[in-house]
Amino acid sequence: MLTRLTINDVVLVDRLELDIQPGLSVLTGETGAGKSILLDSLGLATGARADTGLIRSGASQASVTAEFELPAVHPVYDFLEDKGLALEPGETLLLRRVVGRDGRSKAFVNDQPVSVAVLKALGDSLLEVHGQHETVGLLDARSHLGMLDAYGACDGERAQVAEAWKALKALKDEHRDLVKRALGDKAELEILTQRLQELERLNPQPGEEGQLASERALLGASERALEDITEARDAVGGDLLSQRLAKAFRALDHARTRAMQAGATGEDEVLQRLTAAADALDRTLIAADEALALMDQAGNSLDLEPGQLDRVEERLFALRAMARKLGVLVDDLPAERVRIAKALSGIEDLDAHLARLDKQIAAAEALFHAAVEALRARRVAAGETLSNAVMAELTPLKLDKARFRVALKALEPERFTAAGGDVVEFEVKTNPGAEWGGLGVIASGGELARFALALKAALAGRGGEDTAGPVMIFDEVDQGVGGAVADAVGLRLKRLAERSQVIVVTHSPQVAARGDSHLKVSKHVHGDGMRSQVARLDANEALEELARMLSGASITPEARAAAVRLKSAETV
Repeated sequence: MLTRLTINDVVLVDRLELDIQPGLSVLTGETGAGKSILLDSLGLATGARADTGLIRSGASQASVTAEFELPAVHPVYDFLEDKGLALEPGETLLLRRVVGRDGRSKAFVNDQPVSVAVLKALGDSLLEVHGQHETVGLLDARSHLGMLDAYGACDGERAQVAEAWKALKALKDEHRDLVKRALGDKAELEILTQRLQELERLNPQPGEEGQLASERALLGASERALEDITEARDAVGGDLLSQRLAKAFRALDHARTRAMQAGATGEDEVLQRLTAAADALDRTLIAADEALALMDQAGNSLDLEPGQLDRVEERLFALRAMARKLGVLVDDLPAERVRIAKALSGIEDLDAHLARLDKQIAAAEALFHAAVEALRARRVAAGETLSNAVMAELTPLKLDKARFRVALKALEPERFTAAGGDVVEFEVKTNPGAEWGGLGVIASGGELARFALALKAALAGRGGEDTAGPVMIFDEVDQGVGGAVADAVGLRLKRLAERSQVIVVTHSPQVAARGDSHLKVSKHVHGDGMRSQVARLDANEALEELARMLSGASITPEARAAAVRLKSAETV
């Protein structure tokens, strides 16, 4: 509730601290005394457009502070926390606005600077203004659905709709993501298939690169050793060495035979030397044959297959090329093969998954639409009851020719939301032959305020208004009415004040008599100008003000007596 309003330098007010009481507060005063200043000031504190014309003459700036006390549970707490302005239950909420001569304004929440939009959002949650030219909330058809649901106690059905909507939305989101993924996966399907085929042809094995590298090193060394053996064999002439040595041996043997034919004996030096040479060649021939045989055996023991090293190197090149292509290590190729196979399997399973989701979505849609229909039936019944309740309020408020109805329109299924599938608007017509239309289009200023009061009274009568709801402000809701109608207005305001704090600006003594708290605005000369002031009236002062309202400036004994009777009647 609003507990205090502090005004500095606004129009005719230099400084004012006004404590606001719970229940019904009535604000009275002569025309021009400045009752609108209080409402304008409260509007500034709750984010209304700043106007330098509100700054008191001679002052450099105007400032207004509104203090609120909130119940333990209120949507403002979450809003403030989101804005980094956390407020603990039980703490006072201070909204302050400062407007300078240059047109600039500053906004504060509990002395922390904020944007005017933050004040406006808070004001929308804390205040509800109903006047001849403004009925905040009621003119906005977007608020009508919530009012109807509260009136009809549709919480259970609405919760079921919201839960079904959440489940359906989750399935649809998953389906959308899978379809999106499917489009991308199918574009990748050909690439993955080709890579898997290449890997299957390559058939990489764990640890194969290390094995091939070792084998290549061994084969390279063996090949070089074989080349060295071949070089050594070639260097000694290979098989020609034995042939040449054998030919030389035979030649020496022939030479020794001819020397003996020539008469040489074993004692002769020439024969001895030929014999020694032949023996040496014979030993050399044997050694040469043995060396060649050993070299051949060594070469054969290396066991090199033709092209074996080339095949190993080609395999290594193929493995490393594939690893570079896939961006992995050679040792990771077997795992990559498994991963790609799984990815392809997942793509192939996608259609089956989508088919399962389609069935789940169909079932969820059926549940959601059933919940929407149940909520709609509850709303239709609540709409009829509310229409009748408001109609019952219209005649006492001098709106007997007017009609009110709750227009409920079913949306197309594709436009359903977590709130259901309905659009609700409160419609009126002021005369039997008139067209139905929205409140702001059809009703005039005075009618609009009384329509608002009738609707509020009907909502409160069914318990459709939250006891922790906004402060309701009615500005001259009794304009143009009197007598029994004014009394009916006052009675309904009093009933509303049993559930919410209500502030009413009134010229009607019947309305003023209903007040739990009576504030009087007056204007007086101050120096070379005029000043407005607000006084809280005690019981006797309130009776005197009622008498003034009944008789005018000249208060008669009869007016005082009438005021006493009026106050006594209104408190019964």
